[in-house]
Amino acid sequence: MSDERHQAAWRGALALTLVRLALAPVCVALAVVRAPGWSLAAALAIGFLSDVFDGIVARRGDAATPGLRRLDSVVDTIFYLAVAFAVWRLHPAVIRAYRVAIACVIAAELLNYAVAFARFRREASYHAWSAKAWGLLLFVALELLFAMGEPRVIPIALVIALLAQLETLAITLTLPAWDHDVRSVWIALARRRSLASVGSV
Repeated sequence: MSDERHQAAWRGALALTLVRLALAPVCVALAVVRAPGWSLAAALAIGFLSDVFDGIVARRGDAATPGLRRLDSVVDTIFYLAVAFAVWRLHPAVIRAYRVAIACVIAAELLNYAVAFARFRREASYHAWSAKAWGLLLFVALELLFAMGEPRVIPIALVIALLAQLETLAITLTLPAWDHDVRSVWIALARRRSLASVGSV
């Protein structure tokens, strides 16, 4: 693959990631002025699509560098914190109804950051399949909430969120060294065994 194509893919993936970063204050502003729900649903949809396609562009252009993947994880956190603020501002009853589960997800996220930094001196950036399932369910749940005021998918998304956080923690504790794009704890176990077998030779 040519260096020019590699650079184009890197710039494209970066631009798509930065779309979500730019949308974070937009979501906050829309919530502050209590804009119609469809506007937040549209912003969320754009952010979700940018999250899907930045990885596709990076992988197809062989541009999924550790720095770019770490930035993707950080921007995801910022974007969804802004979305969470919008939910709190526009649908406070939903936050109150699921406050315990939401607090558990936030605590698990903070724990994962702390453990990853303690082990590797950097944040986790695994993009595991469980996290992708959580992201998809969260997107569906929030689209229904913003567009229709329908909260029934939210508890399902929170359960998957907790399971995804537990797998992230397991990956961090299993990996022998920091890595990105570790799709499951089984892959982390395989990498650990592979390193152990090399070391025993």
